Amino acid sequence: MAATSQLPSRIKQFADDIGGLLVEGFHLLALFAIGGTIVWAAIQAFISMVLKGHASVEDVLLLFIYLELGAMVGIYFKTNRMPVRFLIYVAITALTRMLIGLANVEHMKVEYELLIVTGAIFVLSVCVLILRIGSYRFPSDRRYTDASGSEEQEG
Repeated sequence: MAATSQLPSRIKQFADDIGGLLVEGFHLLALFAIGGTIVWAAIQAFISMVLKGHASVEDVLLLFIYLELGAMVGIYFKTNRMPVRFLIYVAITALTRMLIGLANVEHMKVEYELLIVTGAIFVLSVCVLILRIGSYRFPSDRRYTDASGSEEQEG
């Protein structure tokens, strides 16, 4: 009788284990797919620059965007945490790339666009500063499990 009363909890534990395995498998597969896509896109951009015979500042900034995205995937792979600052760095680099493209255009309405993009870069920079100060002054005492399964302190 005791064995039958434990059966639902054993079935639930088995289902939880299978579900956890499937989620972890999808997680790893998606990270490898994203990482591979970033590498592929970076190689294509580099080949395009080589075939063009030169690289502009915008091209170099594009490679930095790929580098930051790759680093973000690597950090997420190792720690299971999304580094928000890296997303902001990518946005700042993309806006800087856009700013350089706008500066090369000789239209009158571009002046306002330059101010808007510059303001957006400034706001994102302040956000990074706030995140850095916040993580320094108020370190998280939560724990997380890294990719190897060992528990580490966040912060």
